[in-house]
Amino acid sequence: MLSTSVSVIVVLVAFVNGARNEDDIQPCAKVQTSRSVVPLGSPVTATCVIRDDCPLVVGRAVHIAWRLGDRFLPSSPVANESGRVSEVVIPSFNRTREFLTCCVQASPLQVVGGVEIRAGYPPEAPQNLSCQTNLTTPNTLTCRWDPGQQETHLRTKYSLHTKIWDSKENHTYELQPGVHRYTIPRPDFGFFLDMEIYVKAVNELGEATSAPIVLEPVGAAKFDPPTIRKIETVPKRYGCLKLSWSLSQHQAWMHFHLNLEVRLMTADSSQWNEQPILVNRVKTTRSVDQCRLLHGTQYLVQIRVRYQQSPWSEWSSSQSGVTLDSAPTGPLDSWMRVSGDHMNKQLNILFWKPSKQFRANGKNVSYIVSLKKLPGENGKLCSTMENYCFFQPPVRAKKVYLSAVNAAGRSFPTEVRITLPRARAVISDVTVIPQGDRSMLVQWRSLLSSSLTGFVVEWRPLLQTDLSFTQFELTGRNQTLLVITGSFEPYKPYGISVYPRFKDGIGLPQTVNAYSRQKAPSMVPKIKIEKIWQSQVELTWDEIPLDQRNGIIQNYKVYYCDRKGPINVVNADLEARRVTLRDLNNVFLYEAFMMVSTFGGSRNGSTIEFQMKSFDAVAVVAIVTVSLVGLLLMVIFIVMTCFSNNKRLKRRFWPAVPDPANSSIKRWTSESTQDSHLAFDNEEPNPMYLSHLSFLDLHVKLTKEDDDPWSSSAEDTSDLGESICGSPFTPDYSGSNSDSVPYATVVFSGPCNSPTPHVYLRSESTQPLLETEESFSPKCYHNMATNGMPSEQCFFGPSHDCVPVKGADPAIVWDDFPFLRALSLNDNQNG
Repeated sequence: MLSTSVSVIVVLVAFVNGARNEDDIQPCAKVQTSRSVVPLGSPVTATCVIRDDCPLVVGRAVHIAWRLGDRFLPSSPVANESGRVSEVVIPSFNRTREFLTCCVQASPLQVVGGVEIRAGYPPEAPQNLSCQTNLTTPNTLTCRWDPGQQETHLRTKYSLHTKIWDSKENHTYELQPGVHRYTIPRPDFGFFLDMEIYVKAVNELGEATSAPIVLEPVGAAKFDPPTIRKIETVPKRYGCLKLSWSLSQHQAWMHFHLNLEVRLMTADSSQWNEQPILVNRVKTTRSVDQCRLLHGTQYLVQIRVRYQQSPWSEWSSSQSGVTLDSAPTGPLDSWMRVSGDHMNKQLNILFWKPSKQFRANGKNVSYIVSLKKLPGENGKLCSTMENYCFFQPPVRAKKVYLSAVNAAGRSFPTEVRITLPRARAVISDVTVIPQGDRSMLVQWRSLLSSSLTGFVVEWRPLLQTDLSFTQFELTGRNQTLLVITGSFEPYKPYGISVYPRFKDGIGLPQTVNAYSRQKAPSMVPKIKIEKIWQSQVELTWDEIPLDQRNGIIQNYKVYYCDRKGPINVVNADLEARRVTLRDLNNVFLYEAFMMVSTFGGSRNGSTIEFQMKSFDAVAVVAIVTVSLVGLLLMVIFIVMTCFSNNKRLKRRFWPAVPDPANSSIKRWTSESTQDSHLAFDNEEPNPMYLSHLSFLDLHVKLTKEDDDPWSSSAEDTSDLGESICGSPFTPDYSGSNSDSVPYATVVFSGPCNSPTPHVYLRSESTQPLLETEESFSPKCYHNMATNGMPSEQCFFGPSHDCVPVKGADPAIVWDDFPFLRALSLNDNQNG
């Protein structure tokens, strides 16, 4: 054992001002210490003696000062006659290297002597000495060790010592400072000869030796990775594999017993079995059997070797092998729910997965769902190699049977009860907390129900439509949280549903979307201008595709501003995906962009520009609507006014000009007319038709009413005309026509048989004279020239161009005016 005492090395350095003579230079002072090396942290004592002939002190008082590095130290003079000796004591020297100097106080301060002090620790005993033999070419023995935890701060040398017991051959190998390994050449050791090895460390404060080790070089050899030549199945032995192996080419000469370790992993797994299988004392010429493996399963196998307690070799490369197939064993975990297809038919969908006790025992495993427990084609509902199945069971079916099938046989069927959907909602507040990329914590709340038997937690990636990616877990009725495990892709959405299970069916689920890790969305939708008002604008945008959201969208924020104003922000509704910006000024040009945020970050979209309109579409539509409504009301008022004053307007805008040729007077013939026909038998019959004929009494009263054929007064002329119109020649005439217009009125100035002249006024007719027919009627009506009345006198006619016509031929007047002709005939008859 090394002593724990610490030593310090002090190196004296003589550099001083000295007295000169012609031959040499003598130092002015001498600094002495008891030791040149002292332990780190130990006290140091030094003495400075100044010579009498030193030019710095001749003829003057001497005052000596000590300085350690750049720090002055207190000192005490030694009692003597000259006072040129001084001593200093350092209680604890805590520096690994420093200069201690002796100075004379002058102007300036003069250094007359000094010494360099170094300190450190003695070496520790080397630890963890180990040696390893290299069996490849060239063969060597390499030893390594640790120098210890404590730094010595001093130069330390290491040496490796070996001693071969049988040959008593010793070797010492000196190493460079700081080197802690050495490779012994092949001539200095034997593979099968025991040898003792140790390491010694030496510095200025002491030395230390490691604990020796004794080894056989071949027992310290690390073999190269072995090689698995072949893996075979063992006939009629289920779950067994036979391994044939060998050492590397450089070590193939070794035919003694070795220790072997085997590790296995199924082909669909990513981890090796926790504890390798150890096989002791095996030769390379013998194969190794590995049993108690899964039936019909492909395995990956690796091995490594060592000799006795030597280091293990590295693992060999992997080789695969398959055990013999057997029928599947163990039950399957399953659950059933009802789903609708595109024809709106209710189909049962059954999911399953291997339980902890299930063993496929082979490859190419398929699954059969049937109504019967025993295998058969009659009751088969579906057969698939997936982990789910759609089927529509018979109405009275209560259960189905699920079996696994491989080339070696069929498993014992698992009974699955057919569950019906129930409209019962007992689950609420489903939350998902990510716990890395391989697990999520699902929590929920449930109402108490006596018929509740448990829960089903189902999850699947939303970007995958294949139901084979659906996974599930079954829990008890008192459990309201579950850690689901699997390979969850970051930034991808997963739909997680919690279903309640009752004794008589499956209740309504609660579903949430979750991410194992979130980040900012990959894209931001483009803002579109939907509508613009006078001071408002409505912006819309499309929904972000599910595969580019990278998380749950928390909010949409629209930032907008003009070129000079502050930035405003509006939060938009997540579902509506639209926002209305209000109180905008139509003078400025606005800029807007949108920021979309998830729990993992935010992303800004592109910027759009827009400017408000002075009159927007809504204002224009409102103005046009009000104008049209006002115009419509005005038109309605005018039309109603026109209908209420139909006759007056008709007379003002369309004057009723009589048309004698088409007048209804042509269809009327009085008795006097018939009599006139009898009086003029020598003339050709000329029937005359009179329409509404009125007689007005002007200023002469009739003397005898009984003798007057038209005994009507001036105010009752319409009735008289009505009676006159009732002629046997017009049987369809029904009396006075309210729509008739004045045509002519006959006014008698005396009795009908008197020679007094008659006055002709307009009567009424239902046939107004059309503009195109005015040429057939005379423009001016004329009276008959009788009893001294001038023939040019005009009594009636609406035309303003009525000019008296002189010298008119009476025959022509009679032909043009049949009505007057009839009156003339009637007058002659009365006369």
